[in-house]
Amino acid sequence: MPKTDTGDPDVTLSDGVVTLRPWTRDDARFFAEASADPAIRRYNGAHDREGRPARPPSTSDAEAIMDEFALNRQRFAETGIPTGVAFAITDARSGELVGCCGVDDWTKDEVAQFGYWIAPNGRGHGYATRSAIVLTRWLFELGAARVFMTIVAGNENSVAVARRAGFEYEGTMRSHSIWEGERCDLMWFAALKSEWQAPGQATRA
Repeated sequence: MPKTDTGDPDVTLSDGVVTLRPWTRDDARFFAEASADPAIRRYNGAHDREGRPARPPSTSDAEAIMDEFALNRQRFAETGIPTGVAFAITDARSGELVGCCGVDDWTKDEVAQFGYWIAPNGRGHGYATRSAIVLTRWLFELGAARVFMTIVAGNENSVAVARRAGFEYEGTMRSHSIWEGERCDLMWFAALKSEWQAPGQATRA
């Protein structure tokens, strides 16, 4: 279990450059439009058995997703387990929405998995790397012993983010996923609480 019995449903995280805050229904249009981006559809979201992505959500669909995010935060408040807690990534100075990150899973062995995406308007400014560092630090503060992310082989931008965020490459699961009918390898990157040191100033991602 995480070191705290209950969590803060309104938790906001920041390093002064990026801020990770709760999603709201007012963000639904941004979420829907970003979810239609080809790169985000390729590496995130639901896919069928042949690796074909689900249709992008409408604004109404995105509002329902925001409601689900709120429920996940409430469960976190009640249990202290952050599975499903999602953050809107924003520029800390302007408040501009640039992406999403969140906790995919937290196991009974205190192992956390997270994922993220950056919308086209936010790419190339270091938001992904900074968000990965901020989120990882928070997960370790909650009591995680290990934090990991999986990356589809060939997604070099995300590989670079993982390395800049201080994650170690642990290996590749061959033919572990599928995209548009073709098998894909999946790379594992992880950080251990006992050895991870938050990198210094994040660069570009």
